[in-house]
Amino acid sequence: GGLTRIASFTELVVPFMAVLYIVGSIVIMVLNYTEILPAFKLIFTSAFSAKAAVGGAIGVTVKESIRYGISRGLFSNEAGMGSTPHAHAVAKVDHPAQQGLVAIFGVIFDTLVVCTITALINIMMGGHTSGLTGIEMTQSSFAAGLGNAGAIFIAISLFFFAFSTIIAWYYFGESNIKYLFGTKGLTPYRIIVLIFIVLGSTLSVGIVWDLADLFNGLMVLPNIIGLLILSPQVIKVLKDYENDFLKGERIK
Repeated sequence: GGLTRIASFTELVVPFMAVLYIVGSIVIMVLNYTEILPAFKLIFTSAFSAKAAVGGAIGVTVKESIRYGISRGLFSNEAGMGSTPHAHAVAKVDHPAQQGLVAIFGVIFDTLVVCTITALINIMMGGHTSGLTGIEMTQSSFAAGLGNAGAIFIAISLFFFAFSTIIAWYYFGESNIKYLFGTKGLTPYRIIVLIFIVLGSTLSVGIVWDLADLFNGLMVLPNIIGLLILSPQVIKVLKDYENDFLKGERIK
């Protein structure tokens, strides 16, 4: 069905599940409001503690913070990866800068709102001390806050988020393969996609994270170079939006 059908599916499912996730998180925070300030305190005291300072002095903490901060940030909001222009390019807007602002808002909302809420829930519910990682930690935190229903909810949410991600990324990759190699490259691409779907569901979490970090990095480097080359055009479009479009004039 192409991007139109994918967009129709994701715009129905993803916002609905995202809202439910945020609402569920807020419910847990309200029910355990006395743990909110201690959670923030733990975040800041851990970041600026003597232990962190000593580790930073020898480069360990700083290096690991940068590595995991950047890699998990990319995995979360995909900023600078060039993974969403396909979707933004088909949006119907009066000026390209408007869609650019939407893209920026998506990164901000995902990072500052969703990720912050998730971190708070994991700290408030003790998930960070459970020995679990990733989605298992969040699932255990929701189970602690909402009972078995919380764990089931996370499992269902993960299914829809993962499914929508797979079909969207498949289409993005297919578009690129078709552009670079024509239709003859589609069959090998589809085989590779199926292989990696199986590997992603069977390999250990550590290996999957390492592969994700590797391929994300391979996407970022050429995209950043492209952004630098196209930055004059971006500035030109932004100035046109601020100086002319907002005043009622048409784009030049």
